[in-house]
Amino acid sequence: MCTVTLEYNPNNALARRKLAALLATGLFIEKEIILEEPTPEEVATHRAEMQAFLTHSKKSMANIIARYV
Repeated sequence: MCTVTLEYNPNNALARRKLAALLATGLFIEKEIILEEPTPEEVATHRAEMQAFLTHSKKSMANIIARYV
């Protein structure tokens, strides 16, 4: 089974009709997505990765920026 994600303007009547027609065929079903909160370990890992990325980025760009300053 594959998942298709659609984005549409819920204020657009044509988009709502097309989506209703698509669902009415029975070929597709609507699935509720439950977003889970990240664990404290995941948050800490993400912060560490972002800090490492920024540190590396600053270090690798320093010589290039210095040429133009």
